[in-house]
Amino acid sequence: MIDITKFVVLDILKNKIIIFYTLLLGVFSWSIFSLEDSSSKSILSLLNIILLTVPLVSIIFSNIYIYNSGEFIELLVSQPVKRRSIWSALFLGLCIAFNFAYLVGIGIPVLMYIGGQTGWILLLSGMLITSIFVSLALFAAIIMRDKAKGIGFSIILWLFFTLIYDGLILFFMFQYADYPIEKPMTIATALNPIDLSRIQVLLCVDSSALMGYTGAIFKKLFGTTLGIVISFTLMSLWIIIPFFISLKLFNKKDL
Repeated sequence: MIDITKFVVLDILKNKIIIFYTLLLGVFSWSIFSLEDSSSKSILSLLNIILLTVPLVSIIFSNIYIYNSGEFIELLVSQPVKRRSIWSALFLGLCIAFNFAYLVGIGIPVLMYIGGQTGWILLLSGMLITSIFVSLALFAAIIMRDKAKGIGFSIILWLFFTLIYDGLILFFMFQYADYPIEKPMTIATALNPIDLSRIQVLLCVDSSALMGYTGAIFKKLFGTTLGIVISFTLMSLWIIIPFFISLKLFNKKDL
């Protein structure tokens, strides 16, 4: 398993798209910190870029990589290696490679300009978002045998979590504004890893006005420290659950 993971990590890091992705994140982060005088504004600007760019690249590239590695996976399956080890190694390799690219592109300027709790929360949130969308990419690849359908499904997942979901929440909020909807809104927040990541960072920045309705409710009910712990726990579940579903499907799949 370790050898497969190393091979996947090295193979991905040599890819020109990943190199470009790392440079792009670096250009965005250095530019933002150079242009913005306020650290809070820098964090918020960088957070918006992270929540759009990182999930998109993570889920699309990981999905394509799994499909393109079909022959490699079949070769591994024919060897005396457990399917669980193969799928876990692919997941770990993708997560390590993408998180390394993220830390190089975003981590270095963040730690230089911000540091402290806020900087580490921002980095950890981005790493969790990366791992979540890698997990979702594996889930999409295993349930869709056709490559085009798998990529399309991945794009739909990204659009849903980044754009469509918040629109549905706003529609629900306006429709039932006269009712006590604090708890349903909090539960709805837990069902979107993008919102959880945003709230994690904004709780540290303490920008209540910028959290949106669900973020304000989240802070009101759980407070700063407890809210961060709960959101981290929920995001961890977003990594674990899709991965284990894809792992079970891979164990039963006829290659």
